[in-house]
Amino acid sequence: MLHTGRSRVLLAALLTIAPAAAHAAAPDQPLPGGLGEEEIRTIQVFRKASASVAFITSVALQRDFFSLDVMQIPQGSGSGFVWDDQGHIVTNFHVIADGSRFRVTLADGSDWDAKVIGYAEEKDVAVLQVPTGREHLEPIVVGRSRDLVVGQRVLAIGNPFGLDHTLTVGVVSALGRELQAPNGRMIRGVIQTDAAINPGNSGGPLLDSSGRLVGMNAAIYSPSGGSAGIGFAIPVDTIHRLVPQLIKFGRAVHPGIGIVPLADQWADQLGLSGVVIREVDPGSPAAKAGLTGLSVTSRRRIVVGDRIVAIDGRTVSRVDDLLYRFEDVGVGHQVALTVERDGRQRDVTLTLIDEN
Repeated sequence: MLHTGRSRVLLAALLTIAPAAAHAAAPDQPLPGGLGEEEIRTIQVFRKASASVAFITSVALQRDFFSLDVMQIPQGSGSGFVWDDQGHIVTNFHVIADGSRFRVTLADGSDWDAKVIGYAEEKDVAVLQVPTGREHLEPIVVGRSRDLVVGQRVLAIGNPFGLDHTLTVGVVSALGRELQAPNGRMIRGVIQTDAAINPGNSGGPLLDSSGRLVGMNAAIYSPSGGSAGIGFAIPVDTIHRLVPQLIKFGRAVHPGIGIVPLADQWADQLGLSGVVIREVDPGSPAAKAGLTGLSVTSRRRIVVGDRIVAIDGRTVSRVDDLLYRFEDVGVGHQVALTVERDGRQRDVTLTLIDEN
């Protein structure tokens, strides 16, 4: 069972007390004697990174049927982290999905109403913004996830329930995992870790041993609801690509060639491999390249046009394969498609456009 980290159980009670009543120790607070070098390093990383971690609560506005008064109904809570000195806070989409209003508590205890700047549901990433000056903001140090290796030490930080920051330490257990996004698409390249990711930690940072952001805690796998040593984090390379798009456009850029693919289950029923083109948008790169979609004869017989079977030499089996490869290449860049029609294959080079 996947648990995305939102907690409704204690939220109503927590909203009645001062959030973030306690915080991680200040970076300059003295350390006790007898600590090992590794312990000291972990403590220093935790203290520094905690200044970038935020607590997020969401409520939904609902009108009472009898009084017509508008009420705020608690929806959930989670963690997030400060992205820049402009007040942008990054978190999971599922942390804010059901809310109408949002409150962000920063590490210094300041509490702010936040607005949603943008989100990518298919990647479970969202960006909020708080109206505060730079003196309250400590942007997180951004690293890279492409260089991660299994066995590497990682630290997961969160602010569950707004009471205090928490730290769990573990290693990268596996790379290249898949996780289902809130809209049903699969997020690829996900990091698996045995660092405990507890409810309320969703949206918090996953750090390397130098304190650099390498992922965003997203979910745990557990039959009981608690951490079972299998946690998942969205890689920072995905976040780093998406966040500027969300800030600028309020949405993610969706690279494509101007086609509507046939759903995988229908292609399977027809016994067709690759990605079947259902429709081609007029004037699109696909149309200019002569790609064709499905057609129906006067006798209601379906005629299959082109199928995309490979991109840049890599086999394409599902629609997600196609979309993931397009996202990896990006708008304005070229892809070499291998398409098949009537048993004959040909190669077509197209430039990706933003299909939004």
